[in-house]
Amino acid sequence: MKLGIGIGWRPEIADAVEALPGIDWVEAVAENLCAGHLPASLARLRERGVTVVPHGVSLGLGGADRPDPGRLAALAERAALLGTPLVTEHIAFVRAGGPRTASPVLEAGHLLPVPRTWAALDVLCENVRIAQDSLPVPLALENIAALISWPHEELTEGQFLAELVGRTGVRLLIDVANLHTNHVNRGEDPATALDELPVEAIAYVHVAGGIEKDGVWHDTHAHPVTEPVLDVLAELRSRVSPPGVLLERDDDFPAAAELAGELDAIRATLDAGRTGARPAGGASRTAVPRDVPAPAPADGSGGPDAARDRVAVAQTSLLSALVAGTPVPEGFDQHRLGVQSRALAAKRADVVAKVAPELPEILGPSYRGAFLAYAKGRPMSAGYRRDALDFAEQLLVAGRPEDKAARRRLTHWWQDRAAPRPPRRTTRLARAARTVLAGR
Repeated sequence: MKLGIGIGWRPEIADAVEALPGIDWVEAVAENLCAGHLPASLARLRERGVTVVPHGVSLGLGGADRPDPGRLAALAERAALLGTPLVTEHIAFVRAGGPRTASPVLEAGHLLPVPRTWAALDVLCENVRIAQDSLPVPLALENIAALISWPHEELTEGQFLAELVGRTGVRLLIDVANLHTNHVNRGEDPATALDELPVEAIAYVHVAGGIEKDGVWHDTHAHPVTEPVLDVLAELRSRVSPPGVLLERDDDFPAAAELAGELDAIRATLDAGRTGARPAGGASRTAVPRDVPAPAPADGSGGPDAARDRVAVAQTSLLSALVAGTPVPEGFDQHRLGVQSRALAAKRADVVAKVAPELPEILGPSYRGAFLAYAKGRPMSAGYRRDALDFAEQLLVAGRPEDKAARRRLTHWWQDRAAPRPPRRTTRLARAARTVLAGR
């Protein structure tokens, strides 16, 4: 399957994406698409013969629980809607807790790394098989960027991916920006990872920008693609000709000319790599022979549920430390966990501001500080829209904001969305009139 050169489709740059020359395909976040209705821009792209691939972010296939059937059904529905040749997700966990740990379910609001252990691999492989059986098209999984490392890991990233492919036959979506991120943050050599993983299983490649702060690389998708990331793309190209390469941009969108320039740089990198191409695979690919079984648990327990329970406890302890302020689990870098915790809270504030833009409008400059203070004591247990409602409710219970007109606006906003059913049009008009009169 040949995809070519693509770009991540986002509503903010829909017009630019349609006008960019040489775009063979686009990728859209699956959860942002409404079932049964495509945005007009995506519909026009499809009419032109441009392939649209749905990219999921919420399955959490690396989590301890089996994939949620409802989420799988929604992803399958979007695949059918788009007529796509494949769907993609991430090798990550996004939530933890629940019955396995007798604790509340916690949502990360972010992709968190799976421990590269045999137990976590067993769980991941079973989850992938369940997903594959539920989807109408092939599945490809993406390596993620990470600020933190799990202690006592038993496999390298390349070995982990090779084992995953060998056991499940899943395709890979290799993000070269994430390989660079893990090089800076975790000291992992991208070339070694590329040598160890089965590059022939690559479905396509992501390229994205980021920024380094205080020795930590943040995979922001909101900055230009850097030369080190293009260098990793060149390393990959020297091993294999990827079926597709896609530029990702999720925020702080530049002018169309800048996007076109980044796409040109990607094309030039791929073209330059053709002359130095070498056979796929490296000598270290045999570091974990496929016919060697995973070691049995040291405590003598076994079976898929036992592995899930161990993974559940570990992931819940980590996520609770990140979002609920519980003690840092043994073996983790406390400083790095602090960086990750602050990054999660900042992302949470940014996303809530997008899904509920009325909140920063009502609260003004105090929005961000108020939300970060709220986030410290209130882990996210559902989606971002629920988070926005809970944040507004907490402010109102505390008698905030102090400005009476702003508090009335916030009260009406919360009531409109938190009531069992939306208010009638006459009610909304009456509230709007009261707000206007109160401001005079």
